Amino acid sequence: MSATDIQDAQDAGRNGSARKIKDRVVTEQDARNATEAARDTGESRPSFAKGIYLGNYNLDLIRSLPDADPDEEARADLFLEALTEYCRTLDGRLIERTGVIPDEYLRGLADLGVFGIKIPRRYGGLGLSLLHYGRALMILGTVHPSMGALVSAHQSIGVPEPVKVFGNDAQKEEYLPRCAAGAVTAFLLTEPDVGSDPARLRTTAIPSEDGSEYIIDGVKLWTTNGVIAELVVVMAAVPPHGGNKGGISAFVVEMSSPGITVENRNNFMGLRGIENGVTRFTNVRVPAANRLGREGQGLKIALTTLNTGRLSIPAMCAAAGKWSLKIARGWAGAREQWGRPIGRHEAVAKKLAYIASTSFALEAVFELSAELADAGTKDIRIEAALAKLWASEMAYNIADELVQMRGGRGFETADSLAARGERAVPAEQQLRDLRINRVFEGSTEIMHLFIAREAVDAHLTAAGDLAVADAPLSAKGRAALKASGFYGKWLPTLAVGKGSVPTSYAEFGILGKHLRYAERASRRLARSTFYGMARWQAGLEQHQVFLGRIVDIGAEIFAISASCVRALAIRREDPAEGQGAFELADTFSAESRVRIESLFDELWRNSDDADRQLAKGVLAGRYTWLEKGVLDASEGTGPWISETALGSEPKENLHRWYR
Repeated sequence: MSATDIQDAQDAGRNGSARKIKDRVVTEQDARNATEAARDTGESRPSFAKGIYLGNYNLDLIRSLPDADPDEEARADLFLEALTEYCRTLDGRLIERTGVIPDEYLRGLADLGVFGIKIPRRYGGLGLSLLHYGRALMILGTVHPSMGALVSAHQSIGVPEPVKVFGNDAQKEEYLPRCAAGAVTAFLLTEPDVGSDPARLRTTAIPSEDGSEYIIDGVKLWTTNGVIAELVVVMAAVPPHGGNKGGISAFVVEMSSPGITVENRNNFMGLRGIENGVTRFTNVRVPAANRLGREGQGLKIALTTLNTGRLSIPAMCAAAGKWSLKIARGWAGAREQWGRPIGRHEAVAKKLAYIASTSFALEAVFELSAELADAGTKDIRIEAALAKLWASEMAYNIADELVQMRGGRGFETADSLAARGERAVPAEQQLRDLRINRVFEGSTEIMHLFIAREAVDAHLTAAGDLAVADAPLSAKGRAALKASGFYGKWLPTLAVGKGSVPTSYAEFGILGKHLRYAERASRRLARSTFYGMARWQAGLEQHQVFLGRIVDIGAEIFAISASCVRALAIRREDPAEGQGAFELADTFSAESRVRIESLFDELWRNSDDADRQLAKGVLAGRYTWLEKGVLDASEGTGPWISETALGSEPKENLHRWYR
């Protein structure tokens, strides 16, 4: 057999393995199994947020954090000062007009060490904490959110984090110094037909005969930083081979490798400077030494990376809130209607109070979550997820309220305002830019399900086969007996707690009443979850809106707790500022309690059943007559989901190097 024959046989085998992966039918159970297999079920560290959902409200878990190292604080402050001064020289409106972050801006960030903020100093990085990293993102994001997104995609979920956590010594030595020096990186998981359902992954990594390399084929969508990246982490499915199970695996890939094409630079309603594209891999050869972790460990690597990576979003949401407060305060005092500033009218004053109090809470939630992650003594999976979920929703609401306060000027672009001689306030841009945070790194709906799964884990464990739809009756009977023992001990603990004692949390002064409420609400939340479990058993997972409300109640309790703890800390450091912090935390907690009571009410009084039935009718085409009388310019322009089959005509490679 000639060398050509051998190569043809290998190609045929590789293509056959790829087709098996691409053509397989993925069931709902397959998707659930893939996600469950990647969950970290061995975590033994305590979690404040998880306790909220179990009725175990232990405030001590977020009050006893280690003090910061003064030398590290001073070093971080010097970096943030230098970054602030550099960012004052950058023009965010230029980025908005051109849709591109100038290369010289990126080179300036590299010179400051921005691309290595979290990378350990031994590898050429700055080695700063997650808290200071978030503060840097706040500065960058207020120049233009695309800058914050670029640095976040590089350092929160790009090559540095998974290599730092899962890489071997050789991989750390090879890649981390490059990343710290300015090699932009990206994380490639999403595909045209794959979002939060990784079981459908179609990109393949076929091992070579001698095991020295993998051949990657596939298409990745929404590759943030992919257009200018030097290195990327690619998630690809390895087929079973030689006794190995294969599975979704993670690879570090050089973007200079033959066979990689950036086919499109995507444009969006916001983040107009983001370098986001479609990246195709065609017979891309990657050394086996570039695989991170074991075969089949890729999804675990992705989820672990996202646990703390998600905290970049609440950091930038907190920055948006602080900027909005500054603009709202100035505008509400300068604009007059009916003889007095609009901020003196109750309708506007309520918006101003909401922006101020919620901005305080946003920063409190971010800083608490970051400090917990830095301490490393707590399980912060739920805290990080709640921070991302809650902050992305609240910051968008703030942006919407700011646009409303600004009236017609809120809808007008900054360049248009400047052209007619007024302050160039990009309120409408902020609204567009913040919208994606409700989708980035887990949409609100997916975050609800992720957090709910973690929050009800104890219930599912106790329920056993009661929570399995197709379990036999005999198994359900045994499970019911076991569950009755668990709940017989657990439910009585939810009857009373510190929240029922008027003197509890006395050191918090006027905020004590909110923490007592939070403790009572935590126990009520746990009881409500139990009632839902008892009512629907295996069907609980289908009641996603109910679970979403459960999660949102916990998020509000977490935000109240973070705000009160932060206010007390500020008062201890500076009594004058502490008084203002107490006022902000008091008002925020009062607003949050109204939302919590509404959510509790909606758990059992809602239109969920009617909504489900109507949605079935919509999908069945029952109401297509309602769609008549309008034009749909998108009709005929392409399929709902693009074809990603291999062998399509090659396209121009839009990848570029900034350095």
